[in-house]
Amino acid sequence: MSILIGILGLVVVLGVAYLMSNNRKAIDFKAVGIMFVLQILLTLVMFKTSVGLKVIESVSNGITKVISYGREGISFVVDGWIPEGGSPFFINVLLIIIFTSMLLSILTYIRVLPILIKYVGGFLSKITGVSPVKTFHAINNIFFGQSEGLLAIKSQILKMDSNKIIVISVASMASVSASIMASYITMLPAQYVLGAMALNALSSLIIGIMIAPDVEKDTEKVDIKDATEAKSLFEAISIGALDGGKVALIVGAMLIAYVGLMALIDGLFSAVIGISFTEVLGYIFAPIAWIMGVPAQDILVAGQTMGTKLATNEFVAMLQFMDHIPNLSEKTVGIVSVFLISFANFSSIGIIAGSLQAISGEKAAIVSKNGLKILFAATLVSVFTATLVGLFI
Repeated sequence: MSILIGILGLVVVLGVAYLMSNNRKAIDFKAVGIMFVLQILLTLVMFKTSVGLKVIESVSNGITKVISYGREGISFVVDGWIPEGGSPFFINVLLIIIFTSMLLSILTYIRVLPILIKYVGGFLSKITGVSPVKTFHAINNIFFGQSEGLLAIKSQILKMDSNKIIVISVASMASVSASIMASYITMLPAQYVLGAMALNALSSLIIGIMIAPDVEKDTEKVDIKDATEAKSLFEAISIGALDGGKVALIVGAMLIAYVGLMALIDGLFSAVIGISFTEVLGYIFAPIAWIMGVPAQDILVAGQTMGTKLATNEFVAMLQFMDHIPNLSEKTVGIVSVFLISFANFSSIGIIAGSLQAISGEKAAIVSKNGLKILFAATLVSVFTATLVGLFI
């Protein structure tokens, strides 16, 4: 029954995307079909084959090992700050972003990541017919955040119409940054974090080209010559570390604000109507959790987490979800974990619009005008990927 419900959930998501389309007659169903088949095969390999499970395990162990090296630097700086038995979130989760951001900067400087992204995106473009710029952007977003991903294609953005801007914005909002992946893995099962990052790239293109299809094919080519501003390896290390430090501080500041705000709102709701705001979100999102394949006994917890993520951000929702994981089924943990791996929340509208403002005010205005539609589409991406993964758990 849960499999049938999950299949229904996929159909519903695709149906909603079709109804949202700016031009239903222009939808490239061939590309959608090819990417959906690729997703099924990729999910099957990752979660149902011994080879895929071994690869995921090896990657997970490798990332854990890399994190342990990063913790050497953290311990050197903050040794003695942590009380015995304590586990401060800022130190154990956020500061590792500095180290992973630095590694990404090095891999970008030595051209490993730009070349990998260009050719993987090019292969995806060749077999699907989707423009190279869009596929490059979707793959690029597996590694880089919303702002960095957009800046990587800034010359192409200047020539894009509103539909193309919507597609790349959906891809940006439906992604996460590899620099904070290590932080996610300290809170959620690694296989679902890694799986979601790969699958969301395809899901964002499926949903994006359905709601905002191209009338004319792109002729733009991807250029990776300006992938980094660093002029030397040591400058790349410095840039990566400083960028990571900024992200860690920004996330920390947002968490202080959002967690405190949620506590305040919960208190007000409890005092006025006898039920917390988080519980209200649970009831609102419970039907969505059910159609994603979450077992009936877990849908309220899943709904609360999903609603919190949309209203605040993924970190706040993960912190809330961590306490429930031991009491939930493996299927629920997998579906909700995958759903959480994206930037789809209200604040991301401003982040993407702000990033585009630095490139073109005209393009930024398109995002501001279509902000809620982009957010809804990015949330559909999360629902689609999580539902698909749930079929294989």
